[in-house]
Amino acid sequence: MILSILRQPDVNILGIRLQEPITTFTDLLVTVVCFYAYWKINKSGISGKAIQYIKYYFVLMGIGIAFGGLIGHGFQYMFSPEWKCLGWVIGMVAVLFFEFSALEYTANLIPPKWNKILVGFSIIEIIIALIFTITFVDFKYVQYHMIFGFIVVAFSLHLLIYYKTNDNGSRWIMAGVAMLVIAISAFSYRVAPHVWFNHNDLSHVIIAVATYLFLKGALHLGEPPKKLTPQKSVKK
Repeated sequence: MILSILRQPDVNILGIRLQEPITTFTDLLVTVVCFYAYWKINKSGISGKAIQYIKYYFVLMGIGIAFGGLIGHGFQYMFSPEWKCLGWVIGMVAVLFFEFSALEYTANLIPPKWNKILVGFSIIEIIIALIFTITFVDFKYVQYHMIFGFIVVAFSLHLLIYYKTNDNGSRWIMAGVAMLVIAISAFSYRVAPHVWFNHNDLSHVIIAVATYLFLKGALHLGEPPKKLTPQKSVKK
């Protein structure tokens, strides 16, 4: 195991220069899983506001990561560093919709006043994170937003749901968040097994797995009852 930043050599495909080819490929792998998740949910026919928000998450995250892979890695030599913010911002908005999904799903388990406070706090947080991200063109603020959105908001709320109702969908989503924590750790600590499979690639593959777990959770969140109440225990 190599704990360092390993930059992949460029490759030329039909005369086109491609930087960090495996990193670009693994980014696009996550995009494919995101779009598959969106298609799978649409095909299932399940509905509800919480499901609609999570569908927005899959689409926006897929688009954001595609831009990140192509602009931030594969063809970064063609763009200024500021262009990286395009994919980052789209992905950050996607995380906000993931938070909204969790908030909607727990609407009957917490007082309406606290629900509104959490919604407002989530909006304020992303505005601050966006300002810092765009101003300093620094990915660490994207990471901070992800930690807040996935762990502080989504994981905590789904843990509450699972504790009160033994909801299977929340169990899958918590598992997905746990995988994201591993992905963030692999990226932050530069866990790079090989130059052709560095810390970026490892984190992307783990994110793809987390995305699939989110899909499993979403497919259960759409099952009746669509809204949970603290008086009734639901087991799926």
